[in-house]
Amino acid sequence: MIGQMCWLAKFGGGGELTLHLRLEQQQPWKPYTHFRGLAIPDHTIPGASKGFATSQKLLAAGWTLLSTAQVKASFSPSSKAA
Repeated sequence: MIGQMCWLAKFGGGGELTLHLRLEQQQPWKPYTHFRGLAIPDHTIPGASKGFATSQKLLAAGWTLLSTAQVKASFSPSSKAA
């Protein structure tokens, strides 16, 4: 697996979504800014999503994009009890 990405709010926040990455499925999600070798500068378009430019680069490189709902479901206690 090359890596996974998704859009999540900052931990404990319910606001703006930012790109989060992980290199392996068992790793925790981290904001794209923690991956200096992968992140590229954000677009200067007003209102642009944080990490959108990086997400475009990683999609082109074969990374997997997971939906926010799919990732949030994996955090719920009921999804771990199986």
